[in-house]
Amino acid sequence: MEMNQYMSMFIDESNDHLQALNENMLRLEQQPEDIGIVQVIFRSAHTLKGMSATMGFEDLASLTHEMENVLDLVRNEKLTMNGVIFDTLFKCLDALEAMVQDIINGGTGKGEVDDLVQRLKGIVKGDVGAESSSSSSSPAAQQLPASLVLDQFQLSILGQSIESGHSAYYIEVKVRDDCLLKAARAYMVFDVLERNGEVIKSHPSVQEIEQEQFDRSFSVYYITQSEQQALYDQLSKVSEIETVTMNAVDRASLAEMETGSKAADEKETAVKEVAAASVRPAPAAEPAASTAEKSAAPRPAAAAGSAAPRTIRVDIERLDSLMNLFSEMLIDRVRLEQLASEIRRNDLTETVEHMARVSADLQNIVLKLRMVPVDSVFNRFPRMVRDLAKSLDKKVDLVIVGAETELDRTVIDEIGDPLVHLIRNSVDHGVESIADRIGQGKSEVGTVVLRAFHSGNHVFIEIEDDGKGINRPKVLETAIKRGVVTPDEAKTLSDEEVNMLLFAPGFSTADKVSDISGRGVGLDVVKSKITSLGGNVTVHSTLGKGTKFSIQLPLTLSIIAAMLIKLGSEKFAFPLSSIVETGAVKRSEIKSLHGNRIIDYRQSIIPVISLAQLVDSPDYRDDDETETEMLVVRKGDKLAAILVDEFIGQSEIVLKPLGKYLAGNQGVVSGATILGDGQVALIVDPNAIIK
Repeated sequence: MEMNQYMSMFIDESNDHLQALNENMLRLEQQPEDIGIVQVIFRSAHTLKGMSATMGFEDLASLTHEMENVLDLVRNEKLTMNGVIFDTLFKCLDALEAMVQDIINGGTGKGEVDDLVQRLKGIVKGDVGAESSSSSSSPAAQQLPASLVLDQFQLSILGQSIESGHSAYYIEVKVRDDCLLKAARAYMVFDVLERNGEVIKSHPSVQEIEQEQFDRSFSVYYITQSEQQALYDQLSKVSEIETVTMNAVDRASLAEMETGSKAADEKETAVKEVAAASVRPAPAAEPAASTAEKSAAPRPAAAAGSAAPRTIRVDIERLDSLMNLFSEMLIDRVRLEQLASEIRRNDLTETVEHMARVSADLQNIVLKLRMVPVDSVFNRFPRMVRDLAKSLDKKVDLVIVGAETELDRTVIDEIGDPLVHLIRNSVDHGVESIADRIGQGKSEVGTVVLRAFHSGNHVFIEIEDDGKGINRPKVLETAIKRGVVTPDEAKTLSDEEVNMLLFAPGFSTADKVSDISGRGVGLDVVKSKITSLGGNVTVHSTLGKGTKFSIQLPLTLSIIAAMLIKLGSEKFAFPLSSIVETGAVKRSEIKSLHGNRIIDYRQSIIPVISLAQLVDSPDYRDDDETETEMLVVRKGDKLAAILVDEFIGQSEIVLKPLGKYLAGNQGVVSGATILGDGQVALIVDPNAIIK
């Protein structure tokens, strides 16, 4: 594997761990007493440290190492989380993200981490507002090797084993200074130990040894029935091992260790009962006891964990190639079906039918491979909102709805920045200060809702806040001042048109430029990015109640359920999610009102639209028919009846964009799809039909 492949794996894994750290830190901030969350955070930090050290990124490794020290005290209940510790750890995560981003951009991954490292060390020592609990030991005791401290369970196992006639040892192994694969040598040592007895505890931890996170030596507490000299000889034969030191643990030394234990007598007795039940004398070649750390000894990477990753990362270009190859295969399949129907051989027909079933399943898998839940974008925002609210001295609750909604990967990659800008805008300009909200009778905690959902062949993403809304007079005043509109034009604008002035280039209502939102640029960057993706953005606001930004995005290569219809020789598809009802309508039932055709539908009047006229069908006109088929479609709370020629049936289709050449002239057609017979059907956008 080339170095750049290692680097790609490192970057992907680092981003995953950083996201997990952010999410779990936010959870811990809400539940600071939950040690289980601390354990998860510790494991992520530990893994990130090992990866960084392996790749040679020392600043990343040193910062995560100091974070580990703080988290280790917390998970062992020697340190209580407080605001200072949370803020420091969050700043550490920001520094880690900056360093990883630097690596992505081709940098060295170095960062200014000395200040953060010192702050973390101060927290470990009990400084900088950290609240050490009464159970914390002195600094001198904290610096003792972890191998010298055994818990009651491990002490009881040693005692029971010695009483059963086993030998117990404290073994220290040192590898040579020029050893290149320390972890491999450590594995060979542990292999010898496990074949002859049982490892009770190791220092450093097994995970650190596996990842070569030790200097030159490591130590273990160990029980065995083998002779000391025989065991020593086997360990010494391991290549590149410099020294092996074996110190026997007897009843006297064990009693001293037990005297230093702080565990309560009642708990100690209970654990000893468990340990006594689990200890079994065993032959020299077999483990002597069942311990909690038995499964923790170094193993080959493939067997290191019981929950191995079930996913792999695939370059998006490979998926594009796969899609193109499958399209070619689909054309050949249709041709084979035609040939089979002409030749009429049973064996050929059966083979082609089987291939059709297999390729249909393959088609479903290939198309879904590109779909990604918007959660991959949304999950970065809770941390961002938390930091923004704190810097603005506001209280804001971010509510995420519809994170499972799927979008094509290419759209997912581009939508992040516009959403960041809109959410920052809502927190900064939308949600009022705590004092203002209380003065207006609102809850002191503002709410920003981030919502995603499918509608037809589009995905809508909404950012809605319960803040002060858009101030129309102030927007118009700024627009006139900046020359966006004239005073006369301003008088004729509707509320929606005034709201859309926010997206004018250079428009901003901020009293001063800040790094939080606006930056004196306004929202024009958001609109241009969304437009480039083939979508659009709208804004609705009620003064004093709040504002809602709505982004409409195409699904691009998304799979949608559709109703296929015919207009003469042409075929079209309607997204099934937009269809309310299908049926037949007689020409006599269609009325005219002020030049517009309407129909009475379930005690309400809805407009009638001719699809043949909209798409200028060459060989079908519904005016010539006495009875025709009808689709009732919905856009929000608006309904319309669309006249069609004939229903073909429902089908799962993939939406393909029409490309740049047709993008400006697509009208009511939002894309196209290739049907099972190889023909192309245009996809009609009900959102464009219903005004």
